Amino acid sequence: MTMILEALQFEFMRNALVAGLLTSIICGFMGTLVVVNRIVFLSGGIAHAAYGGIGLAFFFGWPYLTGTIGFSVVAAMLMSIITLKARHRADTIIGVVWALGMAIGVILLDLTPGYNVDLMSYLFGSILTVPSSDLWIMGVIVLFVCSLVLLFYNQWLALSYDEEFARIRGVPVNALYMGMMIMLAIAIVMVIQVVGLILVIALLTIPPYIMEKFSKSLLQMMLGSSLLGLIFTISGLWLSYKFDLTSGATIILVSGIVFMLVLLGEKILRLKKQEMRAVGL
Repeated sequence: MTMILEALQFEFMRNALVAGLLTSIICGFMGTLVVVNRIVFLSGGIAHAAYGGIGLAFFFGWPYLTGTIGFSVVAAMLMSIITLKARHRADTIIGVVWALGMAIGVILLDLTPGYNVDLMSYLFGSILTVPSSDLWIMGVIVLFVCSLVLLFYNQWLALSYDEEFARIRGVPVNALYMGMMIMLAIAIVMVIQVVGLILVIALLTIPPYIMEKFSKSLLQMMLGSSLLGLIFTISGLWLSYKFDLTSGATIILVSGIVFMLVLLGEKILRLKKQEMRAVGL
């Protein structure tokens, strides 16, 4: 406890904690939609295509969030159109867009005059360097995305669990799906700042996957995932501060360990139930 209070004396740790809180909330809401709709691969495509936006932002000297969100939204719209029009070929085309986005990013960074950016901060995150100005932008993004999710909650619910029923009831499934992809792109760009390009999908999917087993509703899953993500973030930050480790990787390591423990617990519980049935209890 003393170490935590000592760490919070530093502004960068306070900023990191707020960034972690905002990230946990948006990952809880959007990650739930990702897991329930089974679009993890699509999310990975958007995340890696976002690298093109990073290159674009540095090449033209734009703010990181502005350039990267714009590029990622375009990539997300392209992927969602492909998924809706040609589902049987979606995985191949998404893989191409995924690779193309990263290639564009690398080339633009190579062409950037006086380029001296630390790539590791974008690959593995830099939560400890998030400035106060970015926290305000992140706060607006979280408020915007979460408000849309709650505003159209019943439509998301119908789309996530029974797409055909949603169409029959007059829900604009295609528009809703594209909207979800755009919000996901915005969320991913925000989360990349915290845990990096490589680890973003883990933070988006691990808390919702765990909470899916204990939740009775989509909203409960979203709120529970947000809380679980916050616990992972705080634990990872504490461990990274104590042992001088990379914060983004430590947050995901904590998440991954809990994920494996939950799977192990499930396996043990299943075996015990089978044993009880076998002895007639």
